[in-house]
Amino acid sequence: MHLVMIGGSDAGISAALRAHELESAADVTVVVADAYPNFSICGIPYYLSGEVAHWRDLAHRTIADLEAAGMRLRLDTTARRIDVAGRKLLITSAGGGEELLGYDKLIIGTGAVPVRPPIRGLAGPGALGPDDGVHLLHSMDDTFAVMRTLEQAVPASAVIVGAGYIGLEMADALTVRGLKVTQMEQLAEVLPTVDPDLGALVHAELAVHGVEVLTATTVQAVSRAGAGQPGRLHVQATAADGTAVTRAADMVLVVVGVRPETTLAVEAGATLGVKAAIAVDRRMRTHLPDVFAAGDCVITRHRLLGETYLPLGTTAHKQGRVAGENAAGGNREFAGSLGTQVVKIFDQAVARTGLRDHEAAPAGFDPVTVGSEADDHKAYYPGSHRIQMRVTGDRTTGRLLGLQLFGHRHAEIAKRIDIAATAIHSNMTVDAVSDLDLSYTPPLGSPWEAVQLGAQAWVRAARRD
Repeated sequence: MHLVMIGGSDAGISAALRAHELESAADVTVVVADAYPNFSICGIPYYLSGEVAHWRDLAHRTIADLEAAGMRLRLDTTARRIDVAGRKLLITSAGGGEELLGYDKLIIGTGAVPVRPPIRGLAGPGALGPDDGVHLLHSMDDTFAVMRTLEQAVPASAVIVGAGYIGLEMADALTVRGLKVTQMEQLAEVLPTVDPDLGALVHAELAVHGVEVLTATTVQAVSRAGAGQPGRLHVQATAADGTAVTRAADMVLVVVGVRPETTLAVEAGATLGVKAAIAVDRRMRTHLPDVFAAGDCVITRHRLLGETYLPLGTTAHKQGRVAGENAAGGNREFAGSLGTQVVKIFDQAVARTGLRDHEAAPAGFDPVTVGSEADDHKAYYPGSHRIQMRVTGDRTTGRLLGLQLFGHRHAEIAKRIDIAATAIHSNMTVDAVSDLDLSYTPPLGSPWEAVQLGAQAWVRAARRD
């Protein structure tokens, strides 16, 4: 059996590893568009900040590790066309040579590409790019381009367009490197994946560390600085009230989200779903015979919402594993995502899982969200921190629907959000969270875990309603 995976990131490599585990005699080929298979794209900000010493440290596994695990890597190789009827993949090597790869099963893991917003100066004749200090950030090649700007141009200031997860991490990273950072976000508050109350806390943390945060601000144009103007670049934006906003900068980073990369699949006849992502069933099968797909290029089954698009590395790993198992003859289903996420911003961390009110109501729930706070461990033991919580549950059934957390980076925010993710995955009620037998010692927790105290606050409030 010859299995071919297109894409060397989370989904493609996870698929290849799982397929070879189950079918060691299979010939497993991974077609990788660049020379960097199995790299942690999520770790890029920490390499650019200098906290990760070398870019090679971002590799989950070395090329030798991957080859030893039973896969054949075709690096710097572009997948050009899928011949579905003939079960062949046309590929082009770095030298331009073409080749047809036959396959028995094919897995598409082409991922996502950065959204390029309609900002003058980013597209068309004379568009600015990395040589000018204007960057999009998604791949290792993008990373190297940013690092060249940092090391060769030695910028003193930067404008970051976008205040989602990557934008916030890069504000942290560039500040750590000593740059003066201005962050511009079109929406009313930073990190719109959490409620504005928590977004405001993130906003404040950025400001404490010297980041100028401009929300409700839409960037209109990026241009080269004129004679006598400070910086290399000139950023023009508009505030919500129509006021013109301008900033000088030595570099500009545009990170406003991603969209699924589906060109190859569409040209082969694949059906698309939500947000123009590749439609797959729970076994990660496309509508094309013997063709699977996984990762940021496909739709996601959300356990509470159904079909959606939610590009996350954790999801891509799981979907790739399911696709690889089924391509090798298995019958596994993707269990679904809850959108569980966490991000560090300087000394704080913010996390979410499940649904917020505006997401739950259209799905047929009757959501109630209750805010509360608790210590991360017993306050009498030195070094305790307060955790801000927002628990969302269904008023009618009491079912836990979501949790949002904000607290110190040492307050185990990531692991505490995982408690809620596990509870939601298991269809638990908010009240039942108090029944969980969780660990306790004064330096690390409390007899009632912080998340349990948040659940109890929700129950009290819901009963008063």
